[in-house]
Amino acid sequence: MESVIDRLLQSAEPSIRYKARVNILGESSRSPAIRKLQEEIRCSPRVKTLLSERGPDGRLPFHPYKKFYGAHWVLVALADLGYPPGDKALFPLYDQDLEWIASEEYETRLIRKPKKGPARIHGSVDGNAIFAALTLGLEDPRVNRLIGHLLDYQWPDGGWNCDLDAKGTTSSFDETWIPFRALALHARLTGNHKSCVAAGNASEVLLSRRLCWRRSNGRAIRPGYLKLHYPPYWHYDLLSGLKVIAEAGFIGDPRCKEALDLLESKRLPDGGFPSEQAYSQATTKMIGSRRSLVSWGGVSSRHYNEWVTAEALAVLKAAHRLA
Repeated sequence: MESVIDRLLQSAEPSIRYKARVNILGESSRSPAIRKLQEEIRCSPRVKTLLSERGPDGRLPFHPYKKFYGAHWVLVALADLGYPPGDKALFPLYDQDLEWIASEEYETRLIRKPKKGPARIHGSVDGNAIFAALTLGLEDPRVNRLIGHLLDYQWPDGGWNCDLDAKGTTSSFDETWIPFRALALHARLTGNHKSCVAAGNASEVLLSRRLCWRRSNGRAIRPGYLKLHYPPYWHYDLLSGLKVIAEAGFIGDPRCKEALDLLESKRLPDGGFPSEQAYSQATTKMIGSRRSLVSWGGVSSRHYNEWVTAEALAVLKAAHRLA
């Protein structure tokens, strides 16, 4: 196992080295050495490419939610890459994202209140915006409004759902794991009691189903949930579920065992993990949707993907399954 961690530590990608040192080896993200590494991330070719389409005003000339190159998705990527917090140059992008979330378009299209049952919202949108703001140190009072959205529209079972056909009793994994992550982070950083309780309730949506399997018959909720991806964007899968459960401090729950066993079973002979599916296409051409300006390592069932490997080893470390 040391060899695969050494490979991560020797990666040309500073974000991979950051993930290995902080999330696997446990170095403090506040140490001078890691702060220096974050500055390397800020100046890396990957980050420069992600930000390359900004105009003179610091904004991107697309709808903020344009998949996956709008301001919303660029900020989420930077947050997960270890970009240094407090960079004022990112405020135009975040303002662009929040303006959309506060707009009439968002309220009418993405928040739906049926005559009966709880409201349907795209909790992943609010959750990603909160996560990006808190991780990137983009202080803005409008973040509290997003947190209020999630608290107000949380379903009785602890999650969120955007499906108008849903009966109002069972939340969506895809719309729950990101708000769960955001509220757990908010509670951890601020000590907010309401966020802490809401995150705990949201965890039960995942844990009560052992992260991937139906309570009724034990079958996989969706086949795609059992595959490994990076980045997941808004899609739920085995790895993203275990990651947010670990971040929130619930990885020791015995209901994680089957998912952890499955993750370990996917380890390759070289100690790494593959990317089994991708949600975006790396291209500089304007293809409309699912466009990524950067590659995330390609898809293969047999070859190591350093992004998936860094995430998977961090989960196994948190679960005390990594020597």
